[in-house]
Amino acid sequence: MNILNFILNDKNYLEDLITRSTYHSNAIEGSTLTYAETYAILYNDNSFKIEGKEPREIYEAINHKKALELVFKNLQNNEEFNERFIKKLNETINRDIKDTEDTEGYRTVQVFIQGSEHIPPEPEKVPNLMMYYIYNYNHDEEDIFTKVAKYHIDFEKIHPFEDGNGRTGRLLINYELLKNDLPPVVIAKEDRVKYFEFLRNNDSNGLAEWLKDLSTREEERMEKFGYNE
Repeated sequence: MNILNFILNDKNYLEDLITRSTYHSNAIEGSTLTYAETYAILYNDNSFKIEGKEPREIYEAINHKKALELVFKNLQNNEEFNERFIKKLNETINRDIKDTEDTEGYRTVQVFIQGSEHIPPEPEKVPNLMMYYIYNYNHDEEDIFTKVAKYHIDFEKIHPFEDGNGRTGRLLINYELLKNDLPPVVIAKEDRVKYFEFLRNNDSNGLAEWLKDLSTREEERMEKFGYNE
């Protein structure tokens, strides 16, 4: 069975994947929501009380779910992978958190990556860099895991948006894996340091091998929900 079809038609696994992806991706960026709180927000579990959390964290959870659903929709409709899609993904991630004019399109200010020596390019260089990024991405025919690792690192180095670059980039990894009928990956918050080391060291080979392992482990999890090839 096609992996995307399995995900969309198995309610239990769909909820499991969306909750884990949202919880871990947001936690990597500093969200303090627990897994249970994340699930309650995403699936309206009114039996679970959420107290003392910032509205931003609640919006981040809701937005990440919507962004992942946008990935699914793009794949279902076999839409083109282009700048419009990437911008829409980031805009969805930042909705109701930042002013609308700050979430549409690429950044117009210089940004810095906390804990990294790398300084992203000036904002005026971003449109050209992203144009070449998309062109090269769509014409790259190497091994899928090598490709997603290389372009993930490149995307994070360009840092095309003011906020949400990490979340957007991790969604793009799963976009490409699912497009090629490969199991998605969930990068756990516990692996945050390991993940950032791959990015910091431009280690696309190491990242590729790690993503391949994570995808294999995800397939094993899917099988427990009833997936079979």
